[in-house]
Amino acid sequence: MRDMLGREEIITVGRALELIFKNLPPAFPPETSLRIEDSYKRILSRDIFSTEDLPQFARSTVDGFAVNSYDTFGATEGLPAYLRVVGEILMGAMPAFEINKSCAAKLATGGVLPEGADAVVMVEHVQQIDEKMIEVMKPVAPGENVIQAGEDIKKDELIFKKGHRLRPQDIGALAGLGITNIFIYERPRVSIISTGDEIVPADGQVRPGQIRDINSFNLAGLILEAGGEPVKRGIFNDEYNVIKNIVEESLKDSSMVLITGGSSVGTKDMTARVINDIGRPGILFHGVSIKPGKPMIGGLINNKPVFGLPGHPAAITVCFEQFIAPVLKKLSGFAGDKFADRKLTVMAKMTRNIASSSGREDHIRVSLEERDGEMWASPIFGKSGLITTLTKADGIIVIPLRKLGVEQGEVVEVRLF
Repeated sequence: MRDMLGREEIITVGRALELIFKNLPPAFPPETSLRIEDSYKRILSRDIFSTEDLPQFARSTVDGFAVNSYDTFGATEGLPAYLRVVGEILMGAMPAFEINKSCAAKLATGGVLPEGADAVVMVEHVQQIDEKMIEVMKPVAPGENVIQAGEDIKKDELIFKKGHRLRPQDIGALAGLGITNIFIYERPRVSIISTGDEIVPADGQVRPGQIRDINSFNLAGLILEAGGEPVKRGIFNDEYNVIKNIVEESLKDSSMVLITGGSSVGTKDMTARVINDIGRPGILFHGVSIKPGKPMIGGLINNKPVFGLPGHPAAITVCFEQFIAPVLKKLSGFAGDKFADRKLTVMAKMTRNIASSSGREDHIRVSLEERDGEMWASPIFGKSGLITTLTKADGIIVIPLRKLGVEQGEVVEVRLF
């Protein structure tokens, strides 16, 4: 897009995302069935309901004696309640007896509560006179030290909704219910196209003027963390037909295409022309008011998002977090997280002043250290082409569009890597 004077029109991050999501059609990825042990961090494609109560029986939460709580009312150390021991409940076994008036049964944590019992006295509050008699020195209330049948999860209860990302505890809950196969969305495939006549493979020898491929490895890791499946297409020359052919090929089996290096000065117009020539609606924005990452290109080709990323590693990471990760979440079927903006952040004080230009969103890499119980953030300065500005950093602070910088000692929010 160009303004009235023919210059590239720079838009805000918010506006760029609005254009992408406005034009991205509502669609869910294909689903497949997996065993739960292979489903960590995967997105559910169907609601899951419990097929049974969890637990299926009332069980003890402590080592002690199953009792009828009424028989313990008023018990003290000076005036204990005397109960007759009618047996012991072994782990994994169902009781073969009931608890009648003034009776008790020994059991361990997790043991099944017998009929007639409604509470468990902790072993610490019991004095055993002999094998058949105990003194209870503290009363228990009905239900005390007991998990009731279905107290954790009830049969037919909705456990997880479609679009939920499975966590380790979620896998454990499914295992506890005997649900071992589930339906999940397939991970969106994201093609990575590296461009540049100066780029060589990571295991290649470099000659003067050449650099090894960094960006595809960085992007692949970011894609995996965001729930996608990275597909490295290779390194290609900055030629229109070459780039056009590989983009068309990638769109056949990918949900998203990323072109790295093609949005820098000299080649960005070619990348934009490729996107526009392949399909509609084409380019949605070309240039964003963000640093690093100003030359960012975003568009859609036949309903599939295509991004042209700057060639500098720091700009790649910033642009990925701001643009690609949110779009990838939608493509994965993820229903969203109301706390997403508050995760993986810490508050810290700045160690020095940082200036910023009004009208530009600055993303500053920082390292963290603790001083006298307080967290401090130190800016890591350097050109966005330096990978060490990322490897030495613990996170990023964002200086908003209208803010002219931050002052030493000012408290900032650090988005952790």
